[in-house]
Amino acid sequence: MKGVVKYARGDGYVDLRDVEEIPPPPNQVKIEVKASGICGSDLHIFHDKIKIPIRVPVVIGHEFSGVVVEKGAEVGDEIKIGDRVTGEPSIEICGKCRYCRSEYYNLCSDRKVLGYWFNGCFTRYCNVTFVHKLPDNVSFEAGAMTELLACCVHGVIEQTGISAGDFVAITGPGPVGLFAAQVALAEGGVVMVCGTSVDQHRLKLAEELGVHHVLNIDEDDSIKRVKELTEGYGADVVLECSGFPAAARIALDLVRKQGKYTQMGLFGGPIEIDFEKIAFKEIQVTGFVSQRRPAWKRALSLMGRGVIQGEKLISHRFPLDEWREAFDLFERREGIKLVLIP
Repeated sequence: MKGVVKYARGDGYVDLRDVEEIPPPPNQVKIEVKASGICGSDLHIFHDKIKIPIRVPVVIGHEFSGVVVEKGAEVGDEIKIGDRVTGEPSIEICGKCRYCRSEYYNLCSDRKVLGYWFNGCFTRYCNVTFVHKLPDNVSFEAGAMTELLACCVHGVIEQTGISAGDFVAITGPGPVGLFAAQVALAEGGVVMVCGTSVDQHRLKLAEELGVHHVLNIDEDDSIKRVKELTEGYGADVVLECSGFPAAARIALDLVRKQGKYTQMGLFGGPIEIDFEKIAFKEIQVTGFVSQRRPAWKRALSLMGRGVIQGEKLISHRFPLDEWREAFDLFERREGIKLVLIP
């Protein structure tokens, strides 16, 4: 079978290559992949600018849905051949550290991840340790975005915490920002999504998703506008979802004194920022990495109840052999959510 393979370290070194089909180990299931989402971190892997451990050669990809076609001997009866599922990228954890024992295994120092250390989902079949059944009303394409939604649930609800009525400003209307906006809306937040002129189609989609305010920062003063909407105080919560240094600097100005700031986008390297603003404004700052099982369960519940409109984010679908065109489109920020169909 063919797979999109990172075959050597360094910028680039990715190609569509023949990949061996491997039976699942005793504690894993084999999934026939029906849809795979392209994540910003996949581009970081392409350019070799990711802090998560990579072992090459490796098939890229960690957002997927599919059908169970084979089970390892240790897998219980709760998972059956033919089940429609999605799966967690956490393939291997130590199970013994304080993070694993408290169900924060996303922080396990020995964690090894699908698409980084073990062959991922940009191919026909992949083997996964932790799987979740898809609700009957969730399509394979929407199901492929469960991982991203679970990340946003972890970041927005579990790490940040939003109270009903909070004014929530989101910088970056990409897939992370648009999912984070929907999660914030579900928590009762008053949501503003900020983007640039390049993001006009994304800002329009944000409105369609029910966001209360959208702002083009190239045309309007974001700080002035947020203060107008918050009696001069600023946003209660800022979710920085773009991964651009300039957006992070703006975000620190948008948040009110004693407000909350969460870094959700990845920069791909160190940035320069006025860290003193955190002290002088007494801002609560947090971040997040990956997701944990409670976030997966909540994400699947939100999708199953129709609270999250995942399929609306899909702008392009590509066959696997057009992966490079999809990656290039992603880097040009011309699409929203891009999906590979093996």
